[in-house]
Amino acid sequence: MEMQKTSNGNSKPLTVLGIESSCDDTAVGIIIRHPDGRCEIKANEIRMQFDRHAAYGGVVPEIAARSHVERIDLMIEGAVQRSGFSLSEIDLIAATGGPGLIGGVIVGLSAAKGLALSLGRPLVVVNHLEAHALSARMTEPVSFPFLLLLVSGGHSQLIEVERLGVYRRLGTTIDDAAGEAFDKTAKLLGLGQPGGPKIEALAQEGDPERFSFPMPLRLREGADFSFSGLKTAVRVEVEKLGSPSRTDIADIAAGFQKVVVAHLVAKTRAAMAMFEEGHQNRQLVVAGGVAANKSIGKGLKALAEEQCWSVFAPPLSLCTDNGAMVAWAGAEHAAAGQILALADALAFAPRARWPLAPPPEGKAQGGGKKGPKA
Repeated sequence: MEMQKTSNGNSKPLTVLGIESSCDDTAVGIIIRHPDGRCEIKANEIRMQFDRHAAYGGVVPEIAARSHVERIDLMIEGAVQRSGFSLSEIDLIAATGGPGLIGGVIVGLSAAKGLALSLGRPLVVVNHLEAHALSARMTEPVSFPFLLLLVSGGHSQLIEVERLGVYRRLGTTIDDAAGEAFDKTAKLLGLGQPGGPKIEALAQEGDPERFSFPMPLRLREGADFSFSGLKTAVRVEVEKLGSPSRTDIADIAAGFQKVVVAHLVAKTRAAMAMFEEGHQNRQLVVAGGVAANKSIGKGLKALAEEQCWSVFAPPLSLCTDNGAMVAWAGAEHAAAGQILALADALAFAPRARWPLAPPPEGKAQGGGKKGPKA
């Protein structure tokens, strides 16, 4: 496909509008990428849908897509107003093209295509996982290469980020993602959604030693994750209790979270060893909504200190799905001259599956689908 350069090149600030709609958050962000690589966030509007999915215990794809349709135009208008720019001053449009719930991806990408065509601006179609991977570079001095731990509602992966556009997967989940496990466990405990914050808050009241939940993949080498068995172990304990009290539920939440943290730390340690075989740049980036969990952050920080690594994470507002990170990923590609001709970008088909990185040699390629949160 033909590549085109932006008219700005790298000598002028680049103003980018980014659209994210891969799950249940409708998000639009506007950022400026300065020639020195600095990011300035001018707007980062996010509209969540927890109220629309609460009765179902998880995200319903059809409801999510309908909500995106209802909100996307207003979100774009709101972001533009907050930024202080007009649409005519936007240099570049970026949008998530996958992976994700296909109905939502279609809505956001279609809106971006319409904007790019009407304004005559370049369009960068962004891999949602890459947007998370690059998000820490918006606020932290992270250089290539680095090791990425991506933990979100739909993904749990350890990825070697060699440079922009060059990624190698060191580990992934073989079943549930970490965020999905939090949400499903919260549902088992009757806590409601979003599950991650609910469990984290209740775990502070509980005794993490009361229940002895199994460590996933304890005897398996490598950096893959598994959370399905842990979720089943929680269900078994809940059924044994019959009508668990608040104390019971708090203890289960604490025990569950303790094992999740230990599992993430153990597999990240394994990935660090794999990364060090080819690199001396010891940087760990933690991204995705689950990265906001303070216990996970504390465990990874301790690991980084133990291994003499630096650890970086975006601020909370940039950990969960947001439009600013999509805009930033588009700006990174634009600064590198990696932009498709508009006709090719307009022809891009939304993808439910779009793996960011190939697996290590000898491992089968996974799908990389971003699924429902429950």
